[in-house]
Amino acid sequence: MPGPEEQSLVLVEARDGVQIITINRPHAKNALDGATARGIAAAVDELDANDDLRVGVLTGAGGTFSSGMDLKAFVHGDLPVVEGRGLGGITQRPPRKPLIGAVEGWAVAGGFELLLACDLVVAGKSARFGVPEVKRSLVAGAGAALFLAQRVPRAIALELLLTGDPITAARAAELGLVNSVVDDGTAVDAALELAARISRNGPLAVAATKEISRRAADWTVEQAWAEQPALMGPVFASADAQEGAKAFAEKRPPVWTGR
Repeated sequence: MPGPEEQSLVLVEARDGVQIITINRPHAKNALDGATARGIAAAVDELDANDDLRVGVLTGAGGTFSSGMDLKAFVHGDLPVVEGRGLGGITQRPPRKPLIGAVEGWAVAGGFELLLACDLVVAGKSARFGVPEVKRSLVAGAGAALFLAQRVPRAIALELLLTGDPITAARAAELGLVNSVVDDGTAVDAALELAARISRNGPLAVAATKEISRRAADWTVEQAWAEQPALMGPVFASADAQEGAKAFAEKRPPVWTGR
């Protein structure tokens, strides 16, 4: 369980099967320090462990998603990294269940890298995205330098990484980094609507589909066809798969048990 400090820096709310995780350091533009990273990690642990939670939404308080690593804390050796899990407790090891980023304002540096660990992103029109580490003689080492070129064309990834210049929400959507752009102040509501659409589906199938999709980039074609059945098998053998087929035949909504 997170301690009192982590609890105040990361607010967690459950709403209709969706966990809302809010980075709560608005005075510091939601910059990430060690305690905040541990708070996010504890929240996503609860997301994965609680069968009543189907999807997570990650956002920031005060009109900013996150300005990245707290450089003042960094100078004193306080890094926003959880061992084996990466920056914010999610960049190296994201949650098993779907995670949606809901962005208002700036999502830059480590804040942008948190979004690369999210599966889907919704952004307000005025949101801005970027990886300005090179402007500070740092490296975007929490996932952007490694993986951004898997999400957008390499030349575009290098433009963002090597110039450090930000882009608009509209441009991020054009590049496929953002799923939808909405009116400012409504990103969380739009993310909750998206989460509800996901939550209506079989939770075992959703989790397995996410895992296959994320791991496929590391597989050869031969590995992919060999590895996928092991992840799919338990889903097809589940009571939920039987329920899905019965509900379809009986023309009623399915009742999932996660079993």
